[in-house]
Amino acid sequence: MKKTNIAVLGATGMVGQRFLTLLEDHPYFKVKVLAASPNSKGKKYSDAVEGKWKLDKKIPEYVKDMVVEDVSDFETVGKDVELVLCALDLDSEAIVKIEEAYARKEIIVVSNNSANRWTPDVPMLIPEINKDQLHILDVQKKRLGTKKGFIVAKPNCSIQSYVPALDALKEFEPDQVMVSTYQAISGSGKTFDQWPEMIGNVIPYIGGEEEKSEKEPLKIWAQVKDGKIVNALKPVISAQCIRVSVLDGHMATVAVKFAKKPSKEQILERWENYKTAIADMNLPLAPKKFLNYMEEDNRPQPLLDADLEKGMAVTIGRLREDTIFDYKFVCLSHNTLRGAAGGALLTAELIKNMGYLD
Repeated sequence: MKKTNIAVLGATGMVGQRFLTLLEDHPYFKVKVLAASPNSKGKKYSDAVEGKWKLDKKIPEYVKDMVVEDVSDFETVGKDVELVLCALDLDSEAIVKIEEAYARKEIIVVSNNSANRWTPDVPMLIPEINKDQLHILDVQKKRLGTKKGFIVAKPNCSIQSYVPALDALKEFEPDQVMVSTYQAISGSGKTFDQWPEMIGNVIPYIGGEEEKSEKEPLKIWAQVKDGKIVNALKPVISAQCIRVSVLDGHMATVAVKFAKKPSKEQILERWENYKTAIADMNLPLAPKKFLNYMEEDNRPQPLLDADLEKGMAVTIGRLREDTIFDYKFVCLSHNTLRGAAGGALLTAELIKNMGYLD
């Protein structure tokens, strides 16, 4: 397979760094351009991230000497690339303008940002669940005036553990969901060195997360009808989002009431045999087993389980009946891999596999 030249926008931030480690020797993509804010323009990448590299892995050799471009220099960044992975840390209005500018240059944009998630004709994908939303792209391209360029968004990291677990049970019609997420500090783009106040601490508020956790799943479960993405109406979700003293791994405690209550055995069977929408595509980052139930009472744990399947799997545990809802359980996913860079790169792999880059 011929490799596609791509650019990483926001290459100096934590998610951008994740992208670059995942893209080293990638079978589908070749990193041609690194772009970031004007402050990094003209610097070698190793100099631009000096003192700011946030991952345990070292800076990949292949990017150390690459010169960082200004993300707003659309001509230079977009000259030789067909796809961009966007991990910019700007306000939503600026990101929408930048992503649409690249799309109008006939470049495919896969966004890790929230700015375009609620744009009516922009698919918001967890590839294993709702790749059929890509059918809306003809409508989006007509709006943008493009033949090839378009934007696809990745959903918020907070929902990516419990939405797949619920998706496997959709035949039983989940009706009401109460979820609390316990979110790692890397979700804010920080480490403990940069945020020492979080050591041994819990903060019961993360701006914007609760609204995203309640509403974004309904777009994941949306259908494309008459040229529109029509959001699901159920389940009704109530969320609380809490920052905890963990580096990587978002955990969710979930209580759910069904219109058609299943047995515990039926739930475990659906999780065990869940077949994803991309099961037969053999995408490089796709986990061999997406949903993994753990029998131990004290699992899953971020330290032990967040890296399962290279951080791309979801782990579930503690399924039991509830005194108010029908059942309750615990879910875990890696927030900067499955939830951010890995999820976006998997979406790019799906787009490549489906021929949108031909």
